[in-house]
Amino acid sequence: MRPARAKVNLWLNVVGRRADGYHLLDSLIAFTDLADEIEVAPAGDLSLEIVGPGAAALDGDDAADNLVLKAARLLAGRAGVAPRAALRLTKRIPVAAGLGGGSADAAATLRALVDLWRIAMPEEELFDLAASLGADVPMCLAGQPAVATGIGERLAPAPRLPDCAILLVNPGVALPTPAVFRARSGDFSAGLPIGPGWSDLAALAADLARRGNDLTAAAISLQPVVADVLDRLRSSDGIAHVAMSGSGATCFGLYASIEAAQRAASHLPTAWWRHAGRLV
Repeated sequence: MRPARAKVNLWLNVVGRRADGYHLLDSLIAFTDLADEIEVAPAGDLSLEIVGPGAAALDGDDAADNLVLKAARLLAGRAGVAPRAALRLTKRIPVAAGLGGGSADAAATLRALVDLWRIAMPEEELFDLAASLGADVPMCLAGQPAVATGIGERLAPAPRLPDCAILLVNPGVALPTPAVFRARSGDFSAGLPIGPGWSDLAALAADLARRGNDLTAAAISLQPVVADVLDRLRSSDGIAHVAMSGSGATCFGLYASIEAAQRAASHLPTAWWRHAGRLV
């Protein structure tokens, strides 16, 4: 069983745009204890079963378009093996929520199938394969805090993050990433230098506040409820920092303790999805 951890963009700055239309980013990536799970077993063909609390959100998906199956077929083709495995995805990360769930699932699938099929593939080649599945897949394959640049494919180790709790909140709306980028307007941000690290949560929060998330206004223009989520988090006791993750609609708050995050979660509307946990 492989965990596929939810990714959080602690900051996200859009610093330019390539000639092919892809935006250039500067983002601090971290991972949380919220995770999907991938299980693989030998089989005569390739199949995928999706279970768990988030499975219904994937009902009706074209199986050929599912990143898990794409990852399996791509790896088999690159390694020259038959794509035979029974895959089981336990889905907990909300879909189209700015948490990289599909990318994390694909990355976990690659790791699991490399072991199942006993593939001897250099890490560099595996990361190259992951990049062909999407810009977020390599960072999920690494699974470590990182500063992502380029279109998200260039990763540099991030300074150590201080211990803290995180509350993830999604109001139950989807925000497809391409739509959010299309709605973005205004100048590009200037990439800021990164210091040696953060001594505590207050120092991290101050740096995050300086940088922010350049897609927030675009996301709110498409789903105004995102602003409501941010406002509720800002008013919670013990809050250190509030922002939207990725292209939304999930927002997050950072707290010094898991108890503070849980208390804040208890005051949110019952219809909103939430997860109080930790960065890992």
